[in-house]
Amino acid sequence: MWARRAIVLVSLFATALTGMATAVYGHGDGAPQPVDTTGLDPVGTIWLEENPYRIKGGKQYELAQTIGASGYTQNCARCHGLEVVSGGIAPDLRYLETGLDGDQWFIQRIRHGYSQDGSVKMPPFENILNQEAMWAIRSYIETRPN
Repeated sequence: MWARRAIVLVSLFATALTGMATAVYGHGDGAPQPVDTTGLDPVGTIWLEENPYRIKGGKQYELAQTIGASGYTQNCARCHGLEVVSGGIAPDLRYLETGLDGDQWFIQRIRHGYSQDGSVKMPPFENILNQEAMWAIRSYIETRPN
């Protein structure tokens, strides 16, 4: 009888450990990931204030959205939600201002991150993502319906 209880307890313990490991590692380690921007026109080393890939039509517009979708999924979705639909952890980026005002806010926030009351709410991505990747992510965000 006690052997049967022991087996049940060991099984429950193993199931609990598996569940905890899945919860911890289910979305990866959370470390920011670099984005491959091969094919996008380089924008230089001076930080732009406006998205250079916004012009509709042409290869750069489409490619920026594709690269941006990948970059967003790898680096932003865990907080800002899949396909830019926030679940409440972080702001819903579909509602960012469009044009220059939204671009300026976006590039400052993604480059430098955001802290509040000594707590990091968003890490800085400036040393992880290049400018092309950041603008590609912005291009993707702008295509998501709100």
